[in-house]
Amino acid sequence: MVSSRYLVLAGLFLPLVALAHSDGGASGTGFVNGLIHPVTGLDHVIAMVAVGLWGAQLGMPALWLLPVAFPMIMALGGAVGAAGVPLPGIEIGIAASGLLLGLAVLGNVRPPLWVAVLLVSFFAIFHGHAHGAEMPGFANPLAFAAGFVIATGLLHLSGIALGLLWRWPQGRWVVRGSGAVIAVVGGWFLFT
Repeated sequence: MVSSRYLVLAGLFLPLVALAHSDGGASGTGFVNGLIHPVTGLDHVIAMVAVGLWGAQLGMPALWLLPVAFPMIMALGGAVGAAGVPLPGIEIGIAASGLLLGLAVLGNVRPPLWVAVLLVSFFAIFHGHAHGAEMPGFANPLAFAAGFVIATGLLHLSGIALGLLWRWPQGRWVVRGSGAVIAVVGGWFLFT
C-alpha cells in the first residue's frame, strides 16, 4: 500500500498543462468551476503550495496563520476582480509570488510574523483578483468563491504536509529543494 504522503508528493510534481484561466464554458456549477480554477494553473499551484511550505517551515503560529490569511485576503481580491475593478500587474504579481515565496522557503527566510503575513496577503490579492475576474458569467459568485477558497486551502495543506518534513535533517533538503523548484517555476512565469 502506498503511503498517503507519497501520493501528496507525487501530486505536487505532476505536470499541469494549463494556466488557471478558464474558458468560461458552461459545464459544471459555480462551485465546481471555482474548485477547479486554482488547480489548473501551475502559476497558482506553486504559490499556494509555497504558502503552506513556508508556514510549516516557520512553525507555530505561522503554520496556521499564513494559510488562513491567504484565502481570506484572496476572497477580497476575488470580489474586487468579479466587480470588474482593474488591478495592474496581475500576472506579474502572481508570478512574483511563486518566485519570492519559493526563495523564502529555499533560503529559510524568517521575518517577523507580521511581515510574513503581509507578504502572503499582498500576493493573495493578485491571485484572488485573477480568480474573480475570470469567473464564468453563469457562475454563482458565492459558490465560485467557496470553490476557489477550498481548493486554495487544500493546496496549502499539501504544502504543509510536505513542509512538516522540515523536522528531520533530510527533510530540510526536500523542503528547501521544493522552494528552489517553486522559485524557478515562478521565475520562469515572471520572465517569459
